[in-house]
Amino acid sequence: MRCYLFANVVVTDRERFAEYLEKVPAIIAQYGGRYVVRGGAVRPLEGNLNVERIVILEFPSRDAADSFYHSEEYAPLLKLRMQTAQSQVVIIEALGADYVAGADGDINLAVHKSRI
Repeated sequence: MRCYLFANVVVTDRERFAEYLEKVPAIIAQYGGRYVVRGGAVRPLEGNLNVERIVILEFPSRDAADSFYHSEEYAPLLKLRMQTAQSQVVIIEALGADYVAGADGDINLAVHKSRI
């Protein structure tokens, strides 16, 4: 099942953050990830999410996303990002065709077909 890493990033030190931007794509690719969104204009439609720079990465699985985030290769870049930006980062598991919605179509109660 595909998995997405969603980050809201506010860069506080652009000069040093440039090193992160240069080096991180190769590590993302090494773990099967790819950029879906990398920055770009944000136009709020509802509510106040207080977002600045959105990054969405797609990985083939939760394991791949976790492996990337906790890898030895990413560790120095994670430290650099934390020093040069303020971020909120979450992992989101996608519901694919192998999930069935709960009672009355409630996706909050979706269950993997293997558990039915």
